[in-house]
Amino acid sequence: MLEIKNLSRTFFPGTVNERKALRNINLNLSDGEFVTVIGSNGAGKSTVLNMVAGKLQPDVGTVSVAGKNVTKLADYQRAKYIGRVFQDPMAGTAPTMTIEENMALAYARGRFRGLGLGVGSKRRELFAQELASLELGLENRLKTKVGLLSGGQRQALSLLMATFSKPKILLLDEHTAALDPQRAALVSRLTKEIVERHQLTTLMVTHNMEQALALGTRLIMMHDGQIILDLNQEEKSKMTVKDLLDEFGKIKGAQLDDKTMLQ
Repeated sequence: MLEIKNLSRTFFPGTVNERKALRNINLNLSDGEFVTVIGSNGAGKSTVLNMVAGKLQPDVGTVSVAGKNVTKLADYQRAKYIGRVFQDPMAGTAPTMTIEENMALAYARGRFRGLGLGVGSKRRELFAQELASLELGLENRLKTKVGLLSGGQRQALSLLMATFSKPKILLLDEHTAALDPQRAALVSRLTKEIVERHQLTTLMVTHNMEQALALGTRLIMMHDGQIILDLNQEEKSKMTVKDLLDEFGKIKGAQLDDKTMLQ
């Protein structure tokens, strides 16, 4: 479903600030596979997501979705293939618009939008049904402006909107990092349920190693622009946070603690 081939990117080449963000990355995700990505700051995690989303172009390499090479497509041209939830609960939604208006925009992703949002009774009923699955009571607040929602409610709505059009690829960019522990746990649970319900091919970046182990069917670890560890579901199920830290230490020949990896 998602094929990343020989992907490399260098920022500020030829200057004193030159940094190799990605070094010949190769990664394949099967249909319905849920991959969590961990690594320290500067490892290249978000750069990979931005390459898949079309926010950044590689120096070399290709990105393909469902067999279609999308490397040269801009981010708006990939919208019908890709859904994304950002770390900031304020991103991904329009705060001055109502819940139903935001959902109408998400529903129209990849379709001809015409001149209006077109929220009729049938579509409003569909939106309410989808919102009810979140169990947050938002189905009764369709006319509420999104800016009035809490961070957790807004992130849950962003998750629903990103998956509303059933994208071929779902990108989750540390989407619980800005939430308090209770809301983060809620959004993590909703993520698991929504991904499993729709069998979405998902790539999730996180600094939370417990979350990376609890969610998904596969885990990869990045460092210095490279994938240094790739665990399938069976291997991942046997790992603990300490095991991941020990594995990282063995691979890099260094003693690390939990704080180092989570930075």
